[in-house]
Amino acid sequence: MPPTARTTNSAFDSLIARADDSMWIVTTVADGERAGCLMGFGTQVSITPRRFLACLSKTNHTYRVALRADHLALHLLPADGLALAQLFGAETGTEIDKFEHSDWQPGPHTMPILTAAAGWFAGKIVQTNDFGDHVGFLIDPTAAQAATGDAPPLRFSAVAGLRPGHRA
Repeated sequence: MPPTARTTNSAFDSLIARADDSMWIVTTVADGERAGCLMGFGTQVSITPRRFLACLSKTNHTYRVALRADHLALHLLPADGLALAQLFGAETGTEIDKFEHSDWQPGPHTMPILTAAAGWFAGKIVQTNDFGDHVGFLIDPTAAQAATGDAPPLRFSAVAGLRPGHRA
């Protein structure tokens, strides 16, 4: 008996949850407007040249700002970064200025850099692709800072119960 869409989707969701990806926060600025969100989908997609794909929901405020931006900054969250994940994942920039509730500093390309991150990189947006309910921003890293030590990152399993600040 061939699998149904329901059983395929259920098995796919289970496998992705077990992968337990590291969590990232994307920040950007365009026309003086800062924005940031918890990113659900992102990964390195090339070694030479180095490229990272950051996917943002089309319903997200950060997505709308990123469409006008030239650069994005991506912040790897430390294992103890749940409060920051909640702020950037369960609140929406259309209602609050998330940066008023977090520690940050201006970084390369005027990107807001979150000081509590385990590390970050900023890069030029070189391409966008529509993937359905998300748009992928292909990033060419131009600056980065890695934290010292080998502390583990915050994982998807720690934020799986968050209610997004916007509908997905």
